Amino acid sequence: MDIKKRPNHKRYIQVLRNMTPEERLMQAFELTEFSRELFKAGLRRRFPDMPEDELKKLYLERLDKCHNRNY
Repeated sequence: MDIKKRPNHKRYIQVLRNMTPEERLMQAFELTEFSRELFKAGLRRRFPDMPEDELKKLYLERLDKCHNRNY
């Protein structure tokens, strides 16, 4: 089995453990927002001529498909 090496994984875990719960939560929020903006940018690139309101509708439809319905 070929497992991808992650040389900085231990350091990453150490940094997370040194964060307060509030800092970890803020980091999660920041990563979520970054992911959403990246998703929007991808849609804009794929559909450059689509009006902003239609792009927003498409974004919300696709985001809904990704949503975990177990919540």
